[in-house]
Amino acid sequence: MSSEQLARSIAITLRKHGHSAYLVGGCVRDLLLGFAPKDYDVATSALPEQVLELWPQAQRVGAHFGVVLVTDDDVKVEVATYRTDHEYVDGRRPSGVTFECDARQDVVRRDFTINGLLLDPEANDVVDYVGGREDLRLERVRAIGEPEKRFREDHLRLLRAVRLAARLGFDIESETEAAIVRLHPLIRDVAAERVRDELVRILTEGNARRGFELLDRTGLLQEILPEVTAMKGVEQPAEFHPEGDVWVHTLLMLEALPAGVSPTLALGVLLHDVGKPPTFEAGPDRIRFDGHVEEGVRIARDILNRLRFSHDEARQVEALIENHMRFKDAPRMKESTLKRFMRLDRFGEHLELHRLDCMSSHGLLDNYEYVRTRREEFGEEQIRPARLVSGDDLIGLGIEPGPELGRLLRAIEDAQLEGRVRDRGEALALARELTTRPASGPAST
Repeated sequence: MSSEQLARSIAITLRKHGHSAYLVGGCVRDLLLGFAPKDYDVATSALPEQVLELWPQAQRVGAHFGVVLVTDDDVKVEVATYRTDHEYVDGRRPSGVTFECDARQDVVRRDFTINGLLLDPEANDVVDYVGGREDLRLERVRAIGEPEKRFREDHLRLLRAVRLAARLGFDIESETEAAIVRLHPLIRDVAAERVRDELVRILTEGNARRGFELLDRTGLLQEILPEVTAMKGVEQPAEFHPEGDVWVHTLLMLEALPAGVSPTLALGVLLHDVGKPPTFEAGPDRIRFDGHVEEGVRIARDILNRLRFSHDEARQVEALIENHMRFKDAPRMKESTLKRFMRLDRFGEHLELHRLDCMSSHGLLDNYEYVRTRREEFGEEQIRPARLVSGDDLIGLGIEPGPELGRLLRAIEDAQLEGRVRDRGEALALARELTTRPASGPAST
């Protein structure tokens, strides 16, 4: 059973037992726009206890707010009782709720008109109390009721308005946008994890450039990512970046991100040049950004920690920034160095970041094509061959554990990656040869 089938079945069952019930929210919006909804929600006059009587295996996931999760195998649908909200005291959730019998009361407390549409599960008719259908036609995101009140209730709605507008390619209605501009400092009070999740969705749901232009226009970007705002007006050498400053370059890369891109690649795109503003230096002959990679890694680490990204995500984004300039040296790399470069975790993301970087600046893909072609030629077995000798093997030759042992192992692996040794016997012979050379021998190999 699909999510839509389960949602419609739940709503029809509730109606058969004398309750009012509709599909509600984003799923109705997406169905009207011709998209496949990710999730389905049902709103009903039935109290949580009455929902649980009909589905005893369901779970109360929002007891305070009357939300019950009904499951069928792996399919899940949230069923929420109509409600009005009490006063919001923390900029996140109401201090209490009152359950209602009237669907209209439930709709008018929601965030945006296009999220306030109801769908009759039997007649397939749309019930619209807030003008959401007209806003869909006009392609705009508009707050239900008084915009400032909606945003003061839940400060995260400031970001949600931007995300919805970006994802759908809509405008933000003028009064709604004006309220965001006035209230944008409120986003400081939102938990970092909630801000992070909305930012990731803006970056990965499509139209990321549009999202960041709206964040900038409304003042939200300065509040949550001042390091990105700092890119504006930072000039770049015209011979490498004819497109313009660091901000324009980054926007062009964001524009090229498809919907469904990985969060780490999207963040790598956003932050790959974040170290340029503080390292900008305009000399008489050229513009320089000495150390911008190292500074970019440091700044990105601060941002990723601040927004509570996981260690794995942060490590990958930092690696993307740290290595994004290495492609220019690839044609001159020793084969062993090139293969080690290709061993970077999720190397496909490094390759794609470089491609986007080039296409959003000078447009030259020589280094990209070189690395991509060599990677295909090598194959995984040549890039990560099985080790021919171990540290114990070298100790057996009389080499003491320590830095020298590590240098020998690396020198032998270099020879293996470059095709100079092909089996264990040749590797051991090279180890014996290297141990008879002066101490500087292995390091220069």
